[in-house]
Amino acid sequence: MEDFEQNQNYEMIKERMKERPINRKKLMRRTMITVSMAVIFGAFACITFLVLEPVFTNLLHPEPEPEVIELPKETDELLPEDMLITEEEPVVQLPQPIIQKDGDVLEDYTLTYQKLYEITNNFRKSMVTVTGVNQNVDWFNNEYENKGQYSGIIFAGSSKQFFILVDSVALEQAEEIRVTFQDKTAVTGTFMQKDNNIGLSVVAVQLNDLSEETMDNIRIAKLGSTKSSSLLATPVIVLGRLFGNTESVGYGMITSKDNTLNLADCNYELLTTDIYGSRDATGFMINMSGNVLGIIKQDYNREEVENLISAVGITEVKRSLERMSNAQEAAYLGINGIDVTQEANSSLGVPLGAYVTGIVMDSPAMKAGIQSGDIITAINDTVITSFEQYTEILAQYKPEETVSVVIKRQGNSEYREITIPIILGKMK
Repeated sequence: MEDFEQNQNYEMIKERMKERPINRKKLMRRTMITVSMAVIFGAFACITFLVLEPVFTNLLHPEPEPEVIELPKETDELLPEDMLITEEEPVVQLPQPIIQKDGDVLEDYTLTYQKLYEITNNFRKSMVTVTGVNQNVDWFNNEYENKGQYSGIIFAGSSKQFFILVDSVALEQAEEIRVTFQDKTAVTGTFMQKDNNIGLSVVAVQLNDLSEETMDNIRIAKLGSTKSSSLLATPVIVLGRLFGNTESVGYGMITSKDNTLNLADCNYELLTTDIYGSRDATGFMINMSGNVLGIIKQDYNREEVENLISAVGITEVKRSLERMSNAQEAAYLGINGIDVTQEANSSLGVPLGAYVTGIVMDSPAMKAGIQSGDIITAINDTVITSFEQYTEILAQYKPEETVSVVIKRQGNSEYREITIPIILGKMK
């Protein structure tokens, strides 16, 4: 009986364990926190991998430094015969017409033009067609390709690339650069750099994109010189987009070389010919050895000769070709200038240097207070005695570098020296 009563009492005090109800909101909150932390951790891991992966890759498999493109340096003043004749490519001798006593020509100009065609055909191996392609939409919302075709020349090469010089107009608003070789092989080109001063650009093409057959028909153009003081009456050939298409050719001679283009920080020589062409012509001028003498530019022709083919001398263009090939920006000061002549120096006491004839608006030179009539005699520790030397020295610097420009400014009775610190700009 006692055992029965004890069991009853035990039943009365025995607890029954109940499961706590699930707090769904709390569970959802914890789940969201866990998922969020996982996402954050994953994103952090991805970012860390993306940042560090190239570092470790470069440490384990370092990429070789890009090849530096260097063009042959020009020597001092050349004679006409030095400019036209080389051991590697002798000048082509044109046949002379034989005239009878009665005035009839026995050997006409057919053979002469055949020889000229040989030079032209050989140089075409250096030429390509550069097409800037962009997608446009017409009024009816239909897409179409807008193409601008211009002639270019292969002027340098490395173990991986060919470098092509072309008028910058060809690349304006281009979404794709297409380079077509003489055998009609078309590949994609890569923009390297441009010279806004003269309106030229350099495009690169990968050698891996070209077949052996195409490579066998490619010739790197040889750049001549326009330093000679006697280029008048030099026979020349012009090729390119002369009459609205890229397969034009013309024959003639240089009739004028006295025009100088006074552009920002550099002067260019303009060579005018007796060859008639379009006012929008572009292309290249070569001599009888097939060496490039100039880049055709009609923008600077006077009104009375606006249809005569003119070219910017290659010597001045060479200065920027290396820089563009190596994708380097040009330092910019922003002055127009000329040389101080020996006569002005000896008779008038004008200091030798780069005489400033004008200042480009909003240029670093203008902001620094350089004025027309000033004479730049040094940049940093390098003495300057001519405007050409000023151009060469400036090319050794980069945009955003600070240089000390030494000028001489005329006072009441003498020239006084002023040193101005200037942060070099970048030509727009």
